[in-house]
Amino acid sequence: MVIKPKVRGFICTNAHPTGCLTSVKEQISYVKTQGDLSVKPKNVLVIGCSTGYGLASRITAAFSGGAKTLGICFEKPPSEKRTGTAGWYNTAAFHQQAKAAGLYAKSINGDAFSHQIKAQTIETIKQDLGKIDLVIYSLASPRRTDPDTGEAYVSTLKPVGEPVTSKTFDVNKKVVHEISLEPANQDEIDNTIKVMGGEDWELWIKELNNAGVLADNCITTSYTYIGKELTQPIYGRATIGKAKEDLDRASAALKQDYAKIGLKAYVTSLKAVVTQASSAIPVMPLYISLMYQVMKDEGVHEGVIEQIYGLFETLLLAETPAMDEANRLRMDGVETNDDIQGKIKAIWPTVTTENFAELGDYKGYNQDFLKLFGFEFEGVDYDTDVDPLVEW
Repeated sequence: MVIKPKVRGFICTNAHPTGCLTSVKEQISYVKTQGDLSVKPKNVLVIGCSTGYGLASRITAAFSGGAKTLGICFEKPPSEKRTGTAGWYNTAAFHQQAKAAGLYAKSINGDAFSHQIKAQTIETIKQDLGKIDLVIYSLASPRRTDPDTGEAYVSTLKPVGEPVTSKTFDVNKKVVHEISLEPANQDEIDNTIKVMGGEDWELWIKELNNAGVLADNCITTSYTYIGKELTQPIYGRATIGKAKEDLDRASAALKQDYAKIGLKAYVTSLKAVVTQASSAIPVMPLYISLMYQVMKDEGVHEGVIEQIYGLFETLLLAETPAMDEANRLRMDGVETNDDIQGKIKAIWPTVTTENFAELGDYKGYNQDFLKLFGFEFEGVDYDTDVDPLVEW
């Protein structure tokens, strides 16, 4: 079939297999040009391995570290009439490239929140890897079913405490406008913490440790975004922010609970980038477009793979990495410094629908959004008939 992007709001409902392969190849090419990691993990588990920062982590570990990687994802396979998800094609592309490079790579497709997938993962580790020395937790899901009670929880994108009025960019109508959001109630806050907080990260580490498959001095990290003044009302001081605070709690608990094996547990704050998740968050499309423009003008813009390679090389695998006052690893320092933020804040009050294309980089934002699904890559003929039936 000939595959063109089908965009509905902040979701693209299809994906291009050749484009996704191109995306993975480009990321592999980048890390190869950066050279081997100074410290190389051996056996890496990536929970949420198929897109964004999780995929970049897997690529970096494998192609700059030579690591064996086991990935967990939840993706829809293709059919003769429908494409698979982008994550499906990304994972297929990763497997193809890993095989060609002689690297071990396996993936398990299913609900990472469930006991079943955790058990299947542990069995695979025992059979193939022995022990894991790096666990990347990079899940992004709007809902979670508690594996013990069966109760389903849904996250909410709302401020906490007080209503918020701010600017955003409507990606459907292509207009800059004000948005007002009412504060979340306690149930909505609690549910968001259940979905996006540290509980499942802790469950993964508990099950892996109980099964004896965590190596001594194993490293684990969960990814987060903190942001600054412009995004704080809908991010930091909001339901998402409460969930991210719970990651800090979980990080401290993990280090204490598994001190006997020397577990290092970090929360890592990464810069804002275009992801399927960030596209759905009010304010973020406008903020990211302006931030992209400022950082590109300053020559300091980084994408997902640049952030992750830098994290692995400078902080995550270091014996004693630099941390902030909350004991987090920070890769967002350039975005959040006063100079960059000052330039964004200077533009913010003046941006309108009419001057948005001039002041912001929505073209770059939109291109990055479409690239998530395998579109907008140079060298890919999107008028060519392609087979959607790609297997791992």
